[in-house]
Amino acid sequence: MLLKELTEASGVSGNEKEVRDLIISEIKDYVDSYKIDRIGNIIAYKKGKDIGKKLMVTAHMDEVGLMIKDIDNDGFLKFMTVGGIDKRILVSKPVLVGKDKLPGVIGAKPIHLQKPDERTKALNIEELYIDIGARSKEEAEKYVSVGDYAIFDSEYIEFGEELIKAKALDNRVGCSLLIKLIREVTDISFYAVFTVMEEVGLVGAGPAAFEVNPDYAIILEGTLCYDMPKLDTHLIPTYLNKGPAISLIDRTTIYNKDLRNKIVEIAEKNNIPYQFRKTSMGGNDSGKIHTTREGSITATISVPCRYIHSPASVMSKKDYDNTYALLKEVLSQFKKEEL
Repeated sequence: MLLKELTEASGVSGNEKEVRDLIISEIKDYVDSYKIDRIGNIIAYKKGKDIGKKLMVTAHMDEVGLMIKDIDNDGFLKFMTVGGIDKRILVSKPVLVGKDKLPGVIGAKPIHLQKPDERTKALNIEELYIDIGARSKEEAEKYVSVGDYAIFDSEYIEFGEELIKAKALDNRVGCSLLIKLIREVTDISFYAVFTVMEEVGLVGAGPAAFEVNPDYAIILEGTLCYDMPKLDTHLIPTYLNKGPAISLIDRTTIYNKDLRNKIVEIAEKNNIPYQFRKTSMGGNDSGKIHTTREGSITATISVPCRYIHSPASVMSKKDYDNTYALLKEVLSQFKKEEL
């Protein structure tokens, strides 16, 4: 399954090659042209009906992860985070290090040896290390170098009532949707862009938008979901199983109201469930896309994912299917030149 392959691939920000190669293998026979720009974005063009406006649909390829910064005398790897990771989720997590995906475990002082005040707070990154089973610095250096990346070792699993557990659903779910769109939508011209380094400051989006210079852009994302019990509804950004999440505002963008309303109208007309993303926290590639050159009109449509930026995000297959159904209808309206 494509989403399984995408989520289990390694693609920490700045090291997206494995994911990029996988995406290219999936789209190269379905686009009229594609290029990899100097920063690593994939910019593909799908030729169909000319709608008179440039439409760009984007998803970022990268995921959060770790980078090795030192190897101590006992062969333990010290690391720093790449992208936003809650340090509380790191202890004891299995990881894969470097291009050969060497297995390791994130370790720390055992709770039995911690002082009482240490037990009441999350350990700092500086107190953690990756254990790869090496007995010395020299042994570890045979397999690992400073600057190597590490990803969470997490298997794609389907469970419960049509739920999926995997790492990197932010944003391999967006990549999967965009690949499916490329392969199945044949009657409208659009640019499909897979960006790099979104998690460390929307790095790839600006150069990609400058190259394409779109009039409209639709950003596909896996977004935060926190539909936990005993929360007031206004504190819940999105829910599982309530459909694609349409963004109102985030840290980097106030989304175009007319385009958003049109997307809502399309969803309601086609009986596709949807919800609004009810938080301004976080941001995505729209922050750079909508301000590049003369600017562009953007919308973000996301699949809600619990526990994002962790080894075990959770999403609903129903939400995925409904997000894709909405995307196809939105592109259909572009074809009719009603957007």
